[in-house]
Amino acid sequence: MEYQPLNSLVDRQRAFFSTGQTRSLEFRYRSLRKLQLGIAGLEKDMLEAMARDLGKPAAEAYSTDIGVVLGDIQYMLKNLKRLAAPGKAKTPLGFLGASAQVRPEPLGVVLIIAPWNYPFHLLLRPLVGALAAGNCAVLKPSELTPCSSALSRRLIESCFEPEYVTLVEGGVEVGQALLEQKYDCIFFTGGTRQGRTVMEAAARNLTPVILELGGKCPCIVEPDANLSRCARSIVWGKFINAGQTCVAPDYLLVNRTIKAALIGELKQAVHSFYGDEPLHSQDYGRVVNEHRFWKLKGWMEQGETVCGGKADLESLYIAPTIIDNISWDDPIMQEEIFGPLLPIIEYENLDQVLDMINARPRPLAIYLFSKNRAVQQRVIEETSSGGLCINDTLSHMLPDQLPFGGVGDSGTGSYHGDSSFYSFSHKKSVFNNSSPWELTVKYPPYRVPLSTFKRLLRFVR
Repeated sequence: MEYQPLNSLVDRQRAFFSTGQTRSLEFRYRSLRKLQLGIAGLEKDMLEAMARDLGKPAAEAYSTDIGVVLGDIQYMLKNLKRLAAPGKAKTPLGFLGASAQVRPEPLGVVLIIAPWNYPFHLLLRPLVGALAAGNCAVLKPSELTPCSSALSRRLIESCFEPEYVTLVEGGVEVGQALLEQKYDCIFFTGGTRQGRTVMEAAARNLTPVILELGGKCPCIVEPDANLSRCARSIVWGKFINAGQTCVAPDYLLVNRTIKAALIGELKQAVHSFYGDEPLHSQDYGRVVNEHRFWKLKGWMEQGETVCGGKADLESLYIAPTIIDNISWDDPIMQEEIFGPLLPIIEYENLDQVLDMINARPRPLAIYLFSKNRAVQQRVIEETSSGGLCINDTLSHMLPDQLPFGGVGDSGTGSYHGDSSFYSFSHKKSVFNNSSPWELTVKYPPYRVPLSTFKRLLRFVR
């Protein structure tokens, strides 16, 4: 698609938004229900598309891509009236009789750019928030998962008119052309480098952005952790979707005194989940393409492989692999892994591990395994990250009332639950001073002494 059609597409959406139809709550309810029914009708096809693109097991694909989107739609249907209602605000005594409120209103036309690793989840979950807030939307799925991309287009075209919601397929050049247009918000999920490109493009039009990026999420294991439970949670969080998850534990920081025992438990958990040969497991996915395969394969040659280490190019299989004796200088520690490789770095004490984390860009998530309340509190207070999950992995993304987003290099803005609605809304302040009383002291010429004026200001704030 060329530049001019994209320009016309956005203009058509802006014209439709200006009619005011999307502001109607009934219109928003209908839109969400259409999307809900559309997803339900294509569920089998969606599972097949993800199996073809990423080798995803059906249970994993449903729970991580389809189920969460349907859950978000249900949440919005239940809470939309509350979220969209104006909220009252207090007025100062000096404005006796005046009223104030905060009114959420839609931003306008939003662009949603999704990555390939969760092709429906990360495309449709932001869309749910955008529709609930009353916006029009342009969607751009990843070209690296072509089956899921084509099916997403089929879904959107079956549910919505293009002047309201449309999906544009294509590669990097299409993404660049889309970013040349003027939107009222851009929602991007992807890598930090691409996030900088999106922010630069948005800055040219002063467009607000929500960036859901990634980074190297550390996982700390303290000596008092329940190692068996800890290992199961780590193996699940790391190797689900073959490690291609932005909030997956990227590397382990393990206290030296328990490292050997933890490695034993990790190996047992891998065997318990995926059997003797994960290549033949129906519950283990594949990496997305050959480029990722060879990058991961190169990293597997570092350190000491204590679990896994096998790879098969034909099936794009990389085994769940645990690598010991890794240092901060190794190439695997220089960027987000985004694959089923789990390096281990040992430490002596908590002070040391906190220094390690704080010396690096703020991650999207930090994981801590410890029963010690004092240790938990130190990690909460002395680190900064998009989210913090204690004695579990990934589960902080599940509660509707917990906003999900990054900080610093791992992103800006948040969504999920109420945050999804407010991220695509503008909170407009409305002040109505129709009181018969008039605060005449605010007008010149100023007759009262400055000291009196200062005291009066207390009644207008």
